[in-house]
Amino acid sequence: MTGQIPDIVTTAQMRALEQRAIAAGEVSGLTLMERAGEGVVNAIIAHAPEAKRAVVLCGKGNNGGDGFVIARLLAARGWQVRVCALTAETLSAGQIPVGDAGENARRWLAAGQGVYPLTTAAIRDGLSEGAVLIDALLGIGQTRSPEPLLAPVHAACTDDARLTRVAVDLPTGLCSDSGRWLYDTPFRADLTVTFHAPKPCHMLAEGPEICGALYIAPLGLPSEPGIPLITAPLCDLGKSGGHKFSHGHALVLSGGTGRGGAARLAARAALRIGAGLVTLGCPRAAIPENAARLDAVMLTPVDTAEDLAASLSDPRISALLLGPGLGLDARAHALVDVALRDTRPCVLDADALTLIAGDAALRAHLHPGCILTPHGGEFARLFPDLSARMRGSGGPSRIDAATEAAQELGVTLLMKGPDTMIAGPNGRCALHAALRERAVPWLATAGAGDVLAGLIAGLLARGMPGFEAAASAAYLHASAAQVFGPGLIAEDLPEAIPQVLRGLIAQ
Repeated sequence: MTGQIPDIVTTAQMRALEQRAIAAGEVSGLTLMERAGEGVVNAIIAHAPEAKRAVVLCGKGNNGGDGFVIARLLAARGWQVRVCALTAETLSAGQIPVGDAGENARRWLAAGQGVYPLTTAAIRDGLSEGAVLIDALLGIGQTRSPEPLLAPVHAACTDDARLTRVAVDLPTGLCSDSGRWLYDTPFRADLTVTFHAPKPCHMLAEGPEICGALYIAPLGLPSEPGIPLITAPLCDLGKSGGHKFSHGHALVLSGGTGRGGAARLAARAALRIGAGLVTLGCPRAAIPENAARLDAVMLTPVDTAEDLAASLSDPRISALLLGPGLGLDARAHALVDVALRDTRPCVLDADALTLIAGDAALRAHLHPGCILTPHGGEFARLFPDLSARMRGSGGPSRIDAATEAAQELGVTLLMKGPDTMIAGPNGRCALHAALRERAVPWLATAGAGDVLAGLIAGLLARGMPGFEAAASAAYLHASAAQVFGPGLIAEDLPEAIPQVLRGLIAQ
């Protein structure tokens, strides 16, 4: 997928958009179906230019109607095309269903073409080496297991058949709004052609793996705000004059002796992303250890809640970070309590999230200046009921879950993962789809999340709003991993930030 990527739209949004356009007389359902078929054909020819043979699997609904258009247009280009349809028996008997899908089935038959049943034998007989298998069985509304439909398809597609597998809108067996499998063995596509805009399944959970390459075919419909993909920083990262205090002061709190590595990673990231000053607050006994590893990052003793309160009396401290290596003891609990009561912009990660999850009083002090950065396990501790619903059939997607969680707590929430969600307390959300757009498997390494938290804290210290800071940090984090590449460890991420920034400034 290249070029400007439109916002993600949900199943309900896409259906409403089409229905409004049809009701307003701007376009007909048949025209939309024709445009969809043309888009798929163009994508197939670009993806598999040598292919000249196709088997099209058609369902009963509009997705199947798209399939009949695709079959007709390919046949007109000289392809050998076989249609295997759920409606083969009724169509062969001359019983044409009403509606746009039925009309396109009629046009296929009127061109002298036949329809075969959706059986293993019929599918296998139409396949050959280099053929294209086109899945137009179920569209964006699928919610139940498609095992009866896919069983003959899987049986027909042996491992030695060199097929190009193409899904129309989304592969059968994938939930459109969550990206989760509806069946243990969904249709695995080499290419998915969707229409107008990406759907959540193309970016979330198992979706990118199942969908393969993604092509977005235009339908001529008006654009509509959806869920934006983060493809660049959402705030200005440059500096224009001033002095170090003009660019903020971040305070990162650390655990005791032997537990400072995570906080040091975060502090260095905050400094690299442009905070004018960064101080690491740790127990007095841990100062020698941290001093041996840090130079530009300053140190201050923070043994007690009173020590933290004294540090916060300096109004020049503009952002806090608590969690990485902080611990779960009484000191850590007291520090989180003081930090939340202060109401300064604050990043809460790792141990701080666990403390909040287990203490209703701490949770009650969360405020709109807080940014929470949970991974999956931490999210489950913070929101056990919501997490359980996510795992259930028909449960909320990560988009819905992150949005609901952020609004429940009145905070900005960054839900970590290859499909990182950022959600604000006002319902605003955005997605950084690293798995789809910026594949960075090397981020799966200890300490990477601490660096992400530090990047957010550094941007907050510079005065960036919470949502923009979290979204921009997610982008920079993945970009730094891409710049460094294989062999990445967490210590490398802050050192790759200057190259990322130079690239952004050059654009």
